[in-house]
Amino acid sequence: MSIPLVDLKAQYQSIKGDIEPVVLDVMQRAAFVLGKEVKDLEEAFALYCQVSYAVGVDSGYSALELILRAYDIGPGDEVITTPNTFIATALAISTCGAKPVFVDVDPKTFNLDPTKLEDAITPSTRAVLPVHLYGQPADMDPINEIASRHDLLVIEDACQAHGARYKGRPTGSLGHAAAFSFYPGKNLGAYGDGGMVVTFDEEVAEKIRVFRHVGQSGKNVHSVKGYNHRLDNLQAAVVLTKLPYLDSWNDSRRRAATHYHSLLKDLPIEIPQVMDSVEHVFHLYVIRTEKRDELDRYLNERGIDTGIHYPTPIHLQPAYKELGHQPGDFPVSEAFANEILSLPMYPELSEEQIKHVVDVMKEFASSNLEFVAPQEEVLSQIE
Repeated sequence: MSIPLVDLKAQYQSIKGDIEPVVLDVMQRAAFVLGKEVKDLEEAFALYCQVSYAVGVDSGYSALELILRAYDIGPGDEVITTPNTFIATALAISTCGAKPVFVDVDPKTFNLDPTKLEDAITPSTRAVLPVHLYGQPADMDPINEIASRHDLLVIEDACQAHGARYKGRPTGSLGHAAAFSFYPGKNLGAYGDGGMVVTFDEEVAEKIRVFRHVGQSGKNVHSVKGYNHRLDNLQAAVVLTKLPYLDSWNDSRRRAATHYHSLLKDLPIEIPQVMDSVEHVFHLYVIRTEKRDELDRYLNERGIDTGIHYPTPIHLQPAYKELGHQPGDFPVSEAFANEILSLPMYPELSEEQIKHVVDVMKEFASSNLEFVAPQEEVLSQIE
């Protein structure tokens, strides 16, 4: 049985009757940039996230960048985030001329560890940028409390957490502003690139509307030196059509995760741990094992696609060598990078497919006497 990591074809087949007419309508009207579909999506997504404003942009990366620019974060400023995320989180900081400062992650949730946050704050710190990694919200109450005491902004990277909730509140409503990605493989994905900024701050929303559209505050009136970061109508139409399905798709992901949990419990691996206070949306289902590379090959050879999110922490990427970090600086993130493996996860994933994935993993375990659970000594030493 061949099982993909993500099956976008299955999702398309389930909703093609809804998608094709709206795409055709945009094509027939030849209305492609910053039109009705973008405005309608902004209104619907703001309502969904329980915030005041939403601004469509061309990617999650751009959403993060424009939030930082709207708050005048730039050269000489520091923004705290985690090294255990996709590099776009840090690149958005760097693109603004600011410096990313890293804080290691919680050993159980993979998210920024609030107990380590305060030690990273300096007089140059302007903002904290927690990532809701893999679909699980970061522990926002202590992050917000520390940020408030130090007069810092809190900007959510919610690019993997559409529809997730923290203590009953949706991601996007937990800080000063938040960024979402509509990359095709996301829980709410377009058929190309796209993104969204959400915020309670009217001034920030208006700045971003001007920034995204080459600095135009009116036709041919360029009030600032802006950027070309517009969300196009075709992508907005697709996302708007998908939005009503998001909660049911997230429920399906949670059911799939529960089925994985029950079948994997006797294997010597670490399964995802979910905080009691959150609704995880399982953008990814990530396990940990010291035999990651061997298990990865075994699954791939038998037609089961996997992923590694992410194999090199940002502080050890060549692009950030100027920060001077060395192996050992963020030991939890580094340990995870060698052990994490993403198993197939999408709403249409069947119980039969999950059972097959686990059966193949059990075959690997029975033939590999060294297949053991991740050792916790390193993690316990740094708690």
